[in-house]
Amino acid sequence: MSYFDAASGAPLHPVARQALLASLDEGWADPARLYKEGRRARLLLDAAREAAAEAVGCRPDELVFTPSGTAAVHTGIAGALAGRRRTGHHLIVSAVEHSSVLHAAEVHRDGGGTVTEVPVDRTGAVRPSEFAGALRPDTALACLQSANHEVGTLQPVAEAAEACRAAGVPLLVDAAQSLGWGPVEGDWSLLTASAHKWGGPSGVGLLAVRKGVRFAPQGPRDERESGRVPGFENLPAIVAAAASLRAVRAEAAQEAVRLRELTDRIRARVPELVPDVEVVGDPERRLPGVVTFSCLYVDGETVLHELDRAGFSVSSGSSCTSSTLTPSHVLRAMGVLSEGNVRVSLPPGTEEEDVERFLGVLPGVVAGVREKLGAPVSRTETVTRERDEALVVDALGRRCPIPVIELARVIGDVPVGGLVRVLADDEAARLDIPAWCEMRGQEYVGEQPADRGAAYVVRRLS
Repeated sequence: MSYFDAASGAPLHPVARQALLASLDEGWADPARLYKEGRRARLLLDAAREAAAEAVGCRPDELVFTPSGTAAVHTGIAGALAGRRRTGHHLIVSAVEHSSVLHAAEVHRDGGGTVTEVPVDRTGAVRPSEFAGALRPDTALACLQSANHEVGTLQPVAEAAEACRAAGVPLLVDAAQSLGWGPVEGDWSLLTASAHKWGGPSGVGLLAVRKGVRFAPQGPRDERESGRVPGFENLPAIVAAAASLRAVRAEAAQEAVRLRELTDRIRARVPELVPDVEVVGDPERRLPGVVTFSCLYVDGETVLHELDRAGFSVSSGSSCTSSTLTPSHVLRAMGVLSEGNVRVSLPPGTEEEDVERFLGVLPGVVAGVREKLGAPVSRTETVTRERDEALVVDALGRRCPIPVIELARVIGDVPVGGLVRVLADDEAARLDIPAWCEMRGQEYVGEQPADRGAAYVVRRLS
């Protein structure tokens, strides 16, 4: 079995396992106590904090450990907003932040605050000028991830931090995906991360708050972790997280070169091997081990199941793998194809042979799924003519990728310059039909209201 979903959670690093087992014997006592066992535990905790702070690029007394990366994000956002409530209640986030950031933004909005979502381009990156333009006199906090978790695109954190610093606004950086590869550039104010993303144990997050940043911890407080994170520290997991972070950093430069070559190979060869594929994310400014692509005319959930049967663990941002049947907020913000989406994120140590085997299996998997979905309904039941001579495709009640498949089947039946109206009530059609037009050289005219769902109008150009 080839595990290609390191962006969700990396396999436990051998150093993490060793440190975890050792600290179970040595670090079980309360580090706040003054007796021998407590002092030993305190030494382990202090050493872990120093190692993590060195990797982050902050002072040890600026860093605390949290029960998860999500907890670090929520604690950091809530504390920074509360600490600057006299300045205002305006929060800035990018449209492709991790759900933990967006959920915190929803809570802030529900509590009476205001939120600006900065859009991204088709590679998934914010434009520094637009991020800077969102800053206002009442902005209390801005948030920008260091790298996107779905498509691997690196964000212009240094430029955003410079604009925030000039405006006197703290910048919180979610560095969960990138911290294992190196420190975050720029003069950021707060930083969060999660140990299971770099091969540490799950259940450990990091929150760094620079000195001078106004920060007011929310909720009940106790004496632990500078009063910012209540409860007894999970010392064995913290020690393992810090040890593995140091270990992966020592290997990062060499491993990044190797994984980037493998993902470059996937980016180049998938479109050659599989027709009608869009590779998404920035081709250059991206994480070393992440590559994401979307395949027309396939059900993303079925593709993932078939790849799993073939021995490959991958993930997807496709609406077809979601209980809500809506596209990933990242793909939607980028305006790229969402159907048949596959994210490959290679863990350190991935072998070239595994990648080659994946490239050998993928074309047959996609072709098999397309064959099963090739004739979901008969043309006589779905295609009619209206008085304006537009061809109408009724895909109401049908989920992705059926509306796009039906559009592709009938586009050749209209003359060049003719129109096709696709009736669909699947939210994914709003994203996937324009993406199909761009991929196939047709014109997307726009969306029109309909009795149910919407009518998506396409003009044939070729």
